[in-house]
Amino acid sequence: MAFREINARVVEATVSPGERLFSQRGAMLACTGDVSFTPNLAGGRGGLTSMIGRRVADEDTPLMTVEGSGTVLFGHGGHHVQVIGLAGDTLYVEADRLLAFEGTLQQGTVFLGSQGGVMGMVRGQVSGQGLFTTSLKGHGSVAVMAHGGVIEIPITPRRPVHVDPQAYVAHHGDVRNRLSTALGWRDMVGRGSGEAFQLELSGSGAVYVQASEEKL
Repeated sequence: MAFREINARVVEATVSPGERLFSQRGAMLACTGDVSFTPNLAGGRGGLTSMIGRRVADEDTPLMTVEGSGTVLFGHGGHHVQVIGLAGDTLYVEADRLLAFEGTLQQGTVFLGSQGGVMGMVRGQVSGQGLFTTSLKGHGSVAVMAHGGVIEIPITPRRPVHVDPQAYVAHHGDVRNRLSTALGWRDMVGRGSGEAFQLELSGSGAVYVQASEEKL
């Protein structure tokens, strides 16, 4: 695994020749060795589709391509950092909570509301969250950010999980997502918390939830 947790807010990454990492711009705290940082507007391996997705989600900050030989300390805004390892599966991460990931992972951009119809669009308009989620697939590790720490909640066929959309960080597994509301249209105006909206995750896998609803 390329990332090692130094403390709750900082991770150390090992950079080796011929390999690369991708990180959020401004995430580098310190580095040793011969390491270079280059803006990557295409956003890793997502290509043009990934770039368009990030633009639509108002995420105009490009990722940085990290190459060379040495070590890098990553952190951002004093947020809690969680390292997640992938062994051939796919992780879906709220795009603005993605800190860094290994270049061995294949990146894409997913519309999180694709399984929730119109309600997926409501999520972006009312809850204040982005419509697009980054998908990372393959073998490697990912560092994600959150407020107040991260809680991993198992999802089983007999136990779907309902999450406040503003607390959602990431999920993996054979999971379907659907956004629902417990309030009428008039009551929803100006509300974006879990009391108004719930992101229902069903299937088999796990969801990562941050301890605070504060938006990054």
